[in-house]
Amino acid sequence: MSHTLGIRQAQKQKTRQAFLDAALALLEEQSLSSLGLREVTRAVGVAPTAFYRHFRSTADLGVALVDEALGSLHPMVRTTVSTTGDSEERIARAVELIARHVAEYPAHVRFIARERHGGVQIVREAIRAQLHRFAEEVRAELAKDREAEGWSEDDLLMLAHLYVDQMLITASLFLEALEAPEDERERVTRLATRQLRLIALGRTHWLD
Repeated sequence: MSHTLGIRQAQKQKTRQAFLDAALALLEEQSLSSLGLREVTRAVGVAPTAFYRHFRSTADLGVALVDEALGSLHPMVRTTVSTTGDSEERIARAVELIARHVAEYPAHVRFIARERHGGVQIVREAIRAQLHRFAEEVRAELAKDREAEGWSEDDLLMLAHLYVDQMLITASLFLEALEAPEDERERVTRLATRQLRLIALGRTHWLD
């Protein structure tokens, strides 16, 4: 009996993932607000009624995509601001990690960039909640640094949000340059490095 339940659960999870993959592919060329339920079920090859066994609506599907796109990124985001190494090493590590993630998951990055300010409110709220969680985690990492001595919690959180926003900007730049010539990707790397240096410089002198 438990074996049968396990098979059913695995099949259900496989179908759910098929919906997520199909929606992500369709969203390469359109926004979530314009995505039709029948488009998704047609792409998966199931009847429209099957959709409701997994999601309440396309908006609910969008929230699940937010969790998939951002939920696994928390360790990486913490690594980008890790106190290991000097400022230049941290910046180089951050830019490299972001570039690598964009290259591996361009559809996820494109989805978040588009839907962060898109027309589906609960998806915007889901993205905002994940980004706030990122900022809290970054704040906790920044607090471990000697440079954080004397900083208020509010100011550290403000700095953390600045880093998270910059990571998103950098990811968008790398996404735009994904199919561009190598010199364009190198230009984005230099620009992202300089922008993070500017934040680091301001951080160094904030308490002045």
